[in-house]
Amino acid sequence: MRGDRIMSNWKNIMLEQEEGWALLTLSRPKVLNALSRELLDELNEAVDWVEKTDSIRVLILTGDGEKAFVAGADISEFTQIEHAGQAEELAIKGQTLFNRIENLPKPVIMAVNGYALGGGCELALCGDIILASEHARFGQPEINLGIIPGYGGTQRLARVVGKNMAKYLCMTGEMLTAAEAHRLGLVQKVLPASELLNEAKSLAKQLSQKAPLAIQWIKKSIQNGLDIDLKTGLQLEASYFGLCFDTEDRIEGVNAFLEKRPPRFKGK
Repeated sequence: MRGDRIMSNWKNIMLEQEEGWALLTLSRPKVLNALSRELLDELNEAVDWVEKTDSIRVLILTGDGEKAFVAGADISEFTQIEHAGQAEELAIKGQTLFNRIENLPKPVIMAVNGYALGGGCELALCGDIILASEHARFGQPEINLGIIPGYGGTQRLARVVGKNMAKYLCMTGEMLTAAEAHRLGLVQKVLPASELLNEAKSLAKQLSQKAPLAIQWIKKSIQNGLDIDLKTGLQLEASYFGLCFDTEDRIEGVNAFLEKRPPRFKGK
């Protein structure tokens, strides 16, 4: 059953609200959902809505059509860039949005249904959990255009697959199959194409029933902890652990466990 469509003047994305979660579909199938400036602006607006809507606890992001999640940036727009400053400005625009998605205080599930190349791979890497169809392909082929990844690819990819593997993938532009991406830890689960979205929805429903504040602090603890030393990271974890004990959800969770019933978390 499809959820309620969020009405908007968006041309390149669709957003549907379900009970506790939302499905955001990038929809430019004729150009394999390429990331145009207009699409990035609309995606930023959608992220605003998801972040401000308390009833939405999980976001799924996928691509329209059977061929692509996102096949990359809209290369036709590159001809409008006249100097390095404009290119840097575009990179910062994409990075700022992708940082927002990565740091959204709610789980983000990327349902990669096809090509995730260039900006598409960079977008997928912003998710908390990446599910991929068997037909999915990942890669940073910017080298073939005489440029480098600009939306975070050199940074996030290296943090996931390691320094030398990231260099290899960015320098060669080689594509990874879904199975190879899974082996490298880039993807958490590979599924038949027919099962991908249902699995993503099932996972979203499961996560939407967890304690929202605890999930938020898990996400922040892991992401922020990776950029600091272990001792400081452990102190960060301890502080978030302490914050959990000041929530109504912690009381509900403990009581539900002792009373042998499912917890009903409210995000308070």
